[in-house]
Amino acid sequence: MYESMDELEASVRSRLYRLRDLGDQMAGVRARETSPDESMTVEVDGNGAIVDLQLSESISRMTPEQFESTLVATSYSAARQAFAERADLVNTFNDEVSSW
Repeated sequence: MYESMDELEASVRSRLYRLRDLGDQMAGVRARETSPDESMTVEVDGNGAIVDLQLSESISRMTPEQFESTLVATSYSAARQAFAERADLVNTFNDEVSSW
């Protein structure tokens, strides 16, 4: 497969760098979603954790239940986007690895 130790080392190094790139890309995943009524915008990271929350004045007219429901639904939508982006990154990586 490899004719020399240098070729093997270069191949391993290349794979290691690509794996690090994947880690960096996954760490950089962010997704934003605005609620249909535009009362809030939620940004999540690649793990679905909220990293930013912007609220409009209209939340003052919401009941606690409406606020909770809107926050959960908007966060869920943002998290789905983030997870889809992470899945795309992993699928691309897996396609590359399978051809090595």
